[in-house]
Formats: sequence, structure tokens, C-alpha cells
Amino acid sequence: MILVADSGSSKTDWMAYSPSETLSFSTQGINPYFANAQDVVRILSKNKDISAIASQVKEVYFFGAGCLNPDKHEIISNGLSSFFKNAFISVDHDLLGSAYATCGDKKGLACILGTGSNIAYYDGQNVYNGKHGLGYILGDEGSGTYFGKKMLISFLHKTMPADLREIFEETFQITKDIVVENIYQKPFPNSYLATFSRFMVHHRQHPFIQKTLRDGFQEFIDSNVKDYKNYKTLECNFVGSISYYYQEELRAVFAENNLRIGKTLQKPIEGIFEYILKREGILEKAG
Repeated sequence: MILVADSGSSKTDWMAYSPSETLSFSTQGINPYFANAQDVVRILSKNKDISAIASQVKEVYFFGAGCLNPDKHEIISNGLSSFFKNAFISVDHDLLGSAYATCGDKKGLACILGTGSNIAYYDGQNVYNGKHGLGYILGDEGSGTYFGKKMLISFLHKTMPADLREIFEETFQITKDIVVENIYQKPFPNSYLATFSRFMVHHRQHPFIQKTLRDGFQEFIDSNVKDYKNYKTLECNFVGSISYYYQEELRAVFAENNLRIGKTLQKPIEGIFEYILKREGILEKAG
């Protein structure tokens, strides 16, 4: 059995292949900047379906946020090896998985706009990571964390329009002390911040939300896309909930910058899964 995973900070999507069936699962996000090897085992153990097939898994291909750094890569590899004791383990970063899912064998820019954000050039086989992916404190422009932070700051600073502020207060019932505790004293502060970006979905036509979205996507272009010398000739492909749910606004801002957008996928797991099976020659054998 072959197991493929795409992991962000909030959620991990899994797909398993055997000659008799294809299975899908989901677990909590597994990011080595916020979890150790024991946490990986704990998260997997909570899922009864994954636990049931663990001994049958012979290959694991894991693509995750934070896995580019060798030390962080090892954390995930060790955790997976401890849980899937009979399996070959391959760990790569999420940008490579995103490129597989959106670009396939064609060159382009692989972009992530989910809980966090990132970008890399893909030549059709490999990704070339740049200076981006600085995380929720120094980067993550245009991400769920970025927009959640914008919502919180405007609420706490009372710069959010009164009509929205009243709804926001009723929805979340938060105070400055609650926010500070969750961000600075509790685990997974990036995921906590990203939860507030969901407020925008229900009020996306409000001028304040529209401006926030457009400003955030413009900042992603200015800080990320424009760093590539040939960015005007490359197609930008996206994965992640932010790029998927707000693709109308995203495409409008990119069009204003004379930039092309290719695919926008909410979840890249199916594309990654298909790419891996083709690469390993399994789809051809199955056919």
C-alpha cells in the first residue's frame, strides 16, 4: 500500500492506494515548527482508519509545510518511521507537492495561499525555493494568517467599520487578553490567527473586506511574485483555501498587474496522489 500526504499547519490530507481500493483520510496539520516526532505519532494514532492500515503501508510520500529545513525534515521523517514501521519514508516540502498538483511537468510559479503562504519556481521537475516562506511573523502575505491578523488588529484598534465590528464582536467574543494569551502563550498561534480570516467569507462584499483582500493579494505579488525576474512570462498556479475561495478577487488583482493565473486548487492532494502514482508507474499498471 502507498500513502501520500499533503500537510499544512491546520490540516493534513491523506490518500492511500492498493490494488483493491483507494482511501482518503484527514488529520490535524503536521508542521515541524510546531510539532515534534512524538506529536506526529500522537496525531496519527488518533485516526482509527490510518492506524488500521499502518502495518500494510510500504511507501509514504509526505509533502508538508516547514519540511524544507533538514532538521525539520528529520522530525517528520522520524515520526512517520516510528508509526509506519514497514514503510519507506519520503518527506518533501509542500511547495513541491503543490507544483506536482498544479503544474505537472510544465514550468511555472507554484504558490500557496492557505493558512500560510509561499512561492517557488518550478522547472517541470524540481522547485527552486527562494527567500520566501518566512512564516506568520515575518511573511505569509495574503494567507489566512495574514488576513486573520488584519481582522484582529482592525477590531482591537477599532478601525474596523462599526457595522462589521459589532458582528465580529458577537461572533468571536474576544478581548485583548484572550488574543494575547492565544498568540503568545498557547501552541499553534498561526492556526489561531487564521481562524479569524473566515469572518471575511460571510462579509466578502463589504467594501472594507474587499479592500483588505485586494491589498493582501497585491502585497503577495509585490513581496513574492515580483522577486522572480521572468515573473511576467510565467503562469502562477495556486493551492490553498484562500486562493480557492477568493479566486475572483485574486484573479482581478493579478489581471490588474498583467499576470496570468493557471490552476487554483483548494486541496492539492488528489493531484499529488495522481502524480506520484504515475511517476511510480502504478497508474499504467492499474490500467
